[in-house]
Amino acid sequence: MASDRSGSEAQIKYARIRREGRERAVELAYEAEIRGLSVEELIATLPLAPQEFAEKLLRQSERHQERSNELITLKATGWTMARMARMDVVIMRIAISEMLESSAPTGVVLAEAVDLASRYSTDESGPFVNGLLAAIGRHLKDENR
Repeated sequence: MASDRSGSEAQIKYARIRREGRERAVELAYEAEIRGLSVEELIATLPLAPQEFAEKLLRQSERHQERSNELITLKATGWTMARMARMDVVIMRIAISEMLESSAPTGVVLAEAVDLASRYSTDESGPFVNGLLAAIGRHLKDENR
């Protein structure tokens, strides 16, 4: 019984660390976007290095930015990236990079992205990000068949 509880507590802690890492990655990616800095340049300006998972997501997002932009453009029918809220784009780039490189379930990645968009962006951002990332997730799944 004690091992079940400690295992459950470890899973909760792991999920919390990842949630906090995603949130910090979004904050830092948005700052880099606004300031026109690379991830490396931004990290060099920070008084403390970001949490390991946040830094991993930042670097992944930068590495996959071109592919993410292509996928967003492909699935955003009637929208240009220039019309989208910058925060939405940042959140979607991080989520897409995680879908491309991570073993995290797509549903978890989407739920976290929608939550971040709902909290940090516009009133319409949650549903917008959800619809677009769901379409991108299906596209990626079809590509990998």
